[in-house]
Amino acid sequence: MTAGRNNLTTILDASGRLPVHAPARPLFGLSFEELSEALADFRLPPWRLRQVRHALYRQWAASWSEVTTLPQELRESLEKAGFAPGLPGIVETFRSVDGTERYLIAGHDGQTVETVWMPGGDGGEAGDGSGSDGAGDDRPGEDSGEAAYQRATICVSSQIGCAVNCQFCLTARLGIIRNLTAGEIAGQVVAVLKRQQVEMGRDRINLVFMGMGEPFLNYDAFMDAVRLLSDEVGIPVSRMTVSTSGIVPGILRFAEEPVRPKLAISLNAPDDIVREAVMPINRKWDIAEVLDAVRKVPLRAKERVTFEYVLLGGVNDQPEHAETVARLLRRANLPLKVNLIVWNPGPDVPYTMPKAEDVAAFQEYLVGKGVPAYIRRPRGRDIYAACGQLKRTVSG
Repeated sequence: MTAGRNNLTTILDASGRLPVHAPARPLFGLSFEELSEALADFRLPPWRLRQVRHALYRQWAASWSEVTTLPQELRESLEKAGFAPGLPGIVETFRSVDGTERYLIAGHDGQTVETVWMPGGDGGEAGDGSGSDGAGDDRPGEDSGEAAYQRATICVSSQIGCAVNCQFCLTARLGIIRNLTAGEIAGQVVAVLKRQQVEMGRDRINLVFMGMGEPFLNYDAFMDAVRLLSDEVGIPVSRMTVSTSGIVPGILRFAEEPVRPKLAISLNAPDDIVREAVMPINRKWDIAEVLDAVRKVPLRAKERVTFEYVLLGGVNDQPEHAETVARLLRRANLPLKVNLIVWNPGPDVPYTMPKAEDVAAFQEYLVGKGVPAYIRRPRGRDIYAACGQLKRTVSG
């Protein structure tokens, strides 16, 4: 799973209350087949293995003492052998005035990663056309408010830090520290679900893989986490969205997946000149190459590809930029929609927020040209939880 598996580090458990030792042999993150292999020496019958799996992915147990379905002798044997549930722990919580919560969640080596809980969501799913949650019924040009989205969204990280180096993003200041394992990615979600006392099957949860890191640069672990969250935890892939900066090989692999989340592309510029200035990754794969790869992704009925567009004051938010974006996306020949994101400020990041009238005019122009466009509501900006602000900040 990870080189740091055998390190013992004092962290907090998933409830955020009791100090525990990070497990040397965590089971959380293993598929049923991997779980069977890991516990082969115990010679457990399949029904007993299913009880262990249920404890991990449905009961969300942080310790064997919580798993009363298992005999005391077996729990003691598992603990003695160094096995533990291994659910990642929430080390610190920050709460915004708008109800958003940002968490520092510990990995198996004691490194922390950031995860965000947004009650009511941020409108990012509006108009994606998947039909999983009614988003396809929203009209272009209208923001999606609390009345339209009575659910929560969890923003999930795939790496500690990021190698893509988008110039407007605080996470880029960290550089890349390491990839997260599938268990660490899925564990963020489960730790938050447990904290919020979410009831699966009743509460509506959306996942956006848009936190720290580039998911397609940690592709295998990301997709393993998707399968865990879908098959074991019970969150449909139709309620998951992954955002990529345009990693073409990853998009092409994604196109071959039989079961996958919805796709979002971080565009953020009208042309290659501006995009290369704000997103150096464009030097490797330009807009045309990204669009060619996206066209190979087979979309579900009524599904649309989302193009995320961070508006930077005076850089990419002017009428001529809107005109170029509209022309580019109309020629893309894709079922699509645009999420407009007002840039969220961060220390020492040399950009400014766009004017409100420029944001409105940009959206109005796109909609007028037949390009569905929605403005994502900023969530948790005051606690550095908004888009582009995640940097393991330890103060609200």
